[in-house]
Amino acid sequence: MLAANIWHWWIGVILSLVGAATALGLVVGYLKSVTALKHPLGRRQGDAEL
Repeated sequence: MLAANIWHWWIGVILSLVGAATALGLVVGYLKSVTALKHPLGRRQGDAEL
């Protein structure tokens, strides 16, 4: 029974870390896509006027 408690605790830690990394990845991906729409890559407007 002692081994069951130890494994249960470590699985909880691993799943918590994976969940936190997934949430962070979703937030970073969302912010990256939103700023990409606001500031598209390519020539800047100031460069086009010259």
